[in-house]
Amino acid sequence: MSSDISPIRILCVDDHAMVRDGIASLLGTQSDMEVVAVAGSGLEAIEEFRKHHPDVTLMDLRMPEMNGIDAMTAILHDFPQARFVILTTYNGDVEIVRALKAGAQSYLLKGHLRKELFDTIRAVHQGRKRISSEIASQIANHTAESPLSAREIEVLQLIASGNANKLVADKLSISEDTVKGHVKSILSKLGAQDRTHAVTIAVKRGIIEL
Repeated sequence: MSSDISPIRILCVDDHAMVRDGIASLLGTQSDMEVVAVAGSGLEAIEEFRKHHPDVTLMDLRMPEMNGIDAMTAILHDFPQARFVILTTYNGDVEIVRALKAGAQSYLLKGHLRKELFDTIRAVHQGRKRISSEIASQIANHTAESPLSAREIEVLQLIASGNANKLVADKLSISEDTVKGHVKSILSKLGAQDRTHAVTIAVKRGIIEL
């Protein structure tokens, strides 16, 4: 590669130091890429972006304090030309679509980094979106929008936290019968056998988080 071409400047965001180090080491093998900063949380990502103005940001999805989508949204508010690749272990269709709608150019599973990371970064840097066939298939297998209403998601999130129907009712200021009705609807919409199965499905699809 010609030495007068500036490398792609990259910000790597992940709450696990070993993952950050691994990605930085991987990118260090490419002459046209340079990791200019790393961050361990969404809040740090915003700070580091403001300092370094990277060409491409590799953003972990689930982090403490502020998740990757919220951090990306905050950055894009002030820097609308920013470009993001979401890196995650989660391939839930609802979560994928949420990230893409929020402004990500690509959604890449961490298990595929060695195979797809370099080409994905180059494509995003050139202004193109890049979605792997596996991710596209995952979206196509569902409606890609949450089948649950906002209230049903609230109910299921509370159930996932270990709350019985009565506690859910108390927390949401609704009757226990209303909660039971929501649970019945949730099971039907998700094709779940019971509450635990519904939580498992919802987490896998990115509808709720544990």
